[in-house]
Amino acid sequence: MTQTAAQNTHSVGQHTGSGRQHGSPVARIALVGDRSPNVVSHTRIPLLLEALAAQEGLVLDAYWIPTEDAEQEGAVRGFDAVWVLPGSPYRSEAGALAAIRTAREDGVPFLGTCGGFQHALLEYARDVCGLTQVAHAENDPDADDLLIAPLSCSLVGHEGTVTLTPGSLAESVIGADKSLERYHCSYGPSAHTETLSAHGLRFTGHDEEGLIRVAELPGHPFFLATLFQPELYGDGTRPHPVVRALARAAVDHARVPTTA
Repeated sequence: MTQTAAQNTHSVGQHTGSGRQHGSPVARIALVGDRSPNVVSHTRIPLLLEALAAQEGLVLDAYWIPTEDAEQEGAVRGFDAVWVLPGSPYRSEAGALAAIRTAREDGVPFLGTCGGFQHALLEYARDVCGLTQVAHAENDPDADDLLIAPLSCSLVGHEGTVTLTPGSLAESVIGADKSLERYHCSYGPSAHTETLSAHGLRFTGHDEEGLIRVAELPGHPFFLATLFQPELYGDGTRPHPVVRALARAAVDHARVPTTA
């Protein structure tokens, strides 16, 4: 992590002084998003961090990185995981995309939820598939080629069943082939999904109508994106399996010695 990036991060929750708890290393996680008390998923983060430490022995040293700061070179390097959170439109689309690209290219565990899911697809389309002109309707509503467009039916406050692909990371993490999930979004993928699949991105979760709700990247240590918001699971005192899996992946990453 660069010195400049470190100066622009904001610590979350309580951190141990020893660097270890319950025999596991403390993992450093970048929470990328524009933090707001009006975004419910953001207010859940401290509860989730406490629960992961107390119930799972998974200690995450978490730092919020505003999307504008995430534009800086190396802003999320040195972290053990990157989580791009809901709360779009982000103040900096470029910052959100830069954080996703770093996690993808550097093999750092990544989770994108709601807006993070949408921007993970956008980053992959532009940087891997060469679809440089695709856009997100929330950021650029007049664009000619919308990869992410308004949903025909808003999912704000919606709860629905997601069917998971057998053998996928998503199914392994959740431990079932179906899961009831909560949403709070109005945008989703609308075009070029076959091109993304042809270039290696795998869509492994669909709703009752067969619409894409989960994406993952085979061959990456942990790269998962969900249109639903696992932060909204329960009352925040029992982390969703997706959140637990990210925390485990981050701790595993922290165990790997770094080279100078």
